[in-house]
Amino acid sequence: MKLLKRRRNAVSLDGRLEGLAEAADLADGRLDADAVAGARSVVSRAGVRRSLSIDHTAVALAGATGSGKSSLFNLLSGTGLATVGVTRPTTSTAQAALWRGAGSGPLLDWLDIPRRHEVSPAGAWSGPEAPAGRGVAVASGRGARVGDDAGGPEGRGAVVVPGLDGWTAGDAAGLILLDLPDHDSIESAHRLEVDRLVELVDLLVWVLDPQKYADAAVHERYLRPLARHRDVMVVVLNQVDRLTPAAAERCLKDLRRLLDEDGLAGVPLVGVSARTGAGLPELGSLLASRVADRRSWAARLAADVGTAADALVRASAGAGALTGGSAGSGPGAGATPDAGARSGADAVATVAAPEVSVDGLAGPLTDALSEAAGVPTVVEAVAKAHRHRSVAATGWPLTRWIRRFRPDPLRRLRLSAPGARSSGGPVGRTSIPVTTVVQRSRMDTAIREAAGAASTGLPAPWAAAVRQAARSHGDELEDGLDRAVAATSLGPVRRPVWWRVAGLAQWAVFAAMLAGALWLIGLLGMDYLRLPQPYLPTAGELPWPTLLLTGGILLGLLIALLSRVAAWLGGRRRARGAARALRASIGQVARELVLEPVAGELSRYRRFTEAVTVARNGDGG
Repeated sequence: MKLLKRRRNAVSLDGRLEGLAEAADLADGRLDADAVAGARSVVSRAGVRRSLSIDHTAVALAGATGSGKSSLFNLLSGTGLATVGVTRPTTSTAQAALWRGAGSGPLLDWLDIPRRHEVSPAGAWSGPEAPAGRGVAVASGRGARVGDDAGGPEGRGAVVVPGLDGWTAGDAAGLILLDLPDHDSIESAHRLEVDRLVELVDLLVWVLDPQKYADAAVHERYLRPLARHRDVMVVVLNQVDRLTPAAAERCLKDLRRLLDEDGLAGVPLVGVSARTGAGLPELGSLLASRVADRRSWAARLAADVGTAADALVRASAGAGALTGGSAGSGPGAGATPDAGARSGADAVATVAAPEVSVDGLAGPLTDALSEAAGVPTVVEAVAKAHRHRSVAATGWPLTRWIRRFRPDPLRRLRLSAPGARSSGGPVGRTSIPVTTVVQRSRMDTAIREAAGAASTGLPAPWAAAVRQAARSHGDELEDGLDRAVAATSLGPVRRPVWWRVAGLAQWAVFAAMLAGALWLIGLLGMDYLRLPQPYLPTAGELPWPTLLLTGGILLGLLIALLSRVAAWLGGRRRARGAARALRASIGQVARELVLEPVAGELSRYRRFTEAVTVARNGDGG
């Protein structure tokens, strides 16, 4: 079951490259530009390498001045192509020896190797790629020869190295052997050429010598940063013939210890002598098996993807990049300082995005934005407007006309009547008082707190991105709040039925009062003219004219008083409804302009962690 689960969760190289490309896109503008550019470069480089010949394996011999890599190149190729030097650099540009190199031209063009030499089964030049006019050192089909000059022409005590018989003829088919310049050359162009090719070749063979095998330049600049590339790396300790067997054994053990500390545990370590041929059969067999496998190119790309993903994770965590011997350059750029101890893959762990509910952040933010938008002023105006309109509709007819000279509280704020907002119509600016300094400060504080709560536990670069996202629409916020208030329906359109009933009642009692007043005026006129008094009906002992007049006045005042109480209660109810509607509108603005960008940034980080985990570990589960 465990095996089936591992197979099901394993991610192909294509999947890892897609994950790295997605992680780089998601990290763009958030993380260090060099880390993002490095990841994109790996994706681009992988696309090119996969389109070239996979039947050929580019193997680079890299080392310091005097390490003997050129001698090994001559010995393995059975030629004298490389000029051998001890105290000063002799290799200025890389050159290639090809075994059955048909179809490797585009690959060598991509590697930018102009000096190409086809090695025939007998070790002689062959094919159109052999340079004209150059001398050829022939490697016999029965074995490679070494001599006192460690790779010079035959003679001068040359001996045949047993075990390499037939290696150049068949087992190395598809091998492209490169001799690189010295990585510690005094010429900067040589070092740059090494750095360039170390990033491109399929298999790296590091040639060290007993004098400088522990040199920090090679360990800190190359070996340690390339810890993920252990599957496409071979380390050779050359010149073991200069040591006694016991001393050679001690050097190999010490070198193994250094490699383990660099995170290169398990990397093949071979002690050889280009002078005596010791260890060369083992090295030849190792290279032949890697070439025959035809998978070094894929392992190299997988290691590149993992290294680039590690760099993104370190940039995400805010960790500094290790640049090795020269800042900002070389294959070690972007590697973790302790990659050797922890193999580079687990040096910095990705941090899971916090599970933050946007709704949970909306409450305090909406409160602050509501105050800044003048919602309390609008809610108070809704209550006052309801009372104002209620008095105008139900007040005493003799005094209600005075209300016409008082401005409507909502219209004073350039807000429509409750419920009169037409959907889809243009929304103008309101006359709500401008946001005060205190309100703006509270709004800014609420935005910062919401962003802080959302980014709790995130790595520093992503937390900064979340905070920036929260304020990304700061210039639109005040206008958005004003439009939200202006567009909010503040209540029902229809006037309450009781307003009409109370209004009719007021007119009825007013008519009764007027009738009683006219009746009494008529009686006073008749008495003044000494006319006979007509019959005057009474209600008990109170004459009807007096009852109509006084009753109309008192009843009108009572209706007006009760209507004011009802208007006050109705105003409170409508104010609460308006507050809910306004809060919902302000909450929508808060979500669109603050919380949704924050949620988008959190989602971006989650997708980044998923993509970079796939690219880093090749594990989809």
